[in-house]
Amino acid sequence: MVLVRPKSLKEMVVDELRQRIVDGRVALGEALSENALADDLGISKTPVREALMQLRTEGLVDVQPQRGSFVFSLAPDQVVAISELRAVLEVAAIELALERNRKRLLTGMAKGLAEMEDAFARGDIVGYRTLDAAYHQLMVSLSGNDYLVSAYSLISLRIQALRARLSRDQVLNARSLTEHRTMLKLAREGKTEALQSLLRSHSRNTQADYLALPETIAAQ
Repeated sequence: MVLVRPKSLKEMVVDELRQRIVDGRVALGEALSENALADDLGISKTPVREALMQLRTEGLVDVQPQRGSFVFSLAPDQVVAISELRAVLEVAAIELALERNRKRLLTGMAKGLAEMEDAFARGDIVGYRTLDAAYHQLMVSLSGNDYLVSAYSLISLRIQALRARLSRDQVLNARSLTEHRTMLKLAREGKTEALQSLLRSHSRNTQADYLALPETIAAQ
């Protein structure tokens, strides 16, 4: 029997705050009060402070001296930059994954798509966006390149946070689902270049849709 070490209080706070940021329960740029969070969670400030510092290393929290801690925010040019990097990494990853782990990739994509279809049909937007992230993560994870996986991890949580703001719109989710169906079809047919082109446009769509959100426009 393998014993599993229970999570520390700090780790539990990190998980909770990370999820709140990624799923959109707190706004981008929102102030994070250590006192308020400690009261809300029923704990002391110390694990909250430690959790915020951990989330800072993940790029989800911005700690500003003399001002406090804030959920990360991205200016329009930064949204463009992170979307460009995402496209570069996913386009490289899918080619490698098809070469090195084709069977596992196709099986995983088919399973992920079926779960996304089910979540969409039930109107489960939280489930849908989580599965959407996993669908793309699978492509990267099966690339067989640890450096590529590491580079993607630097932006994946922020991409999820942006995606969460978009997945409130079922029209955008419907388009997203159609594109994911096509990705699987192209992967099965071995049409790597067409799949890479779709991944680029898919990333550009996310970028454009996020920049068009009222909350983003208001922040400019």
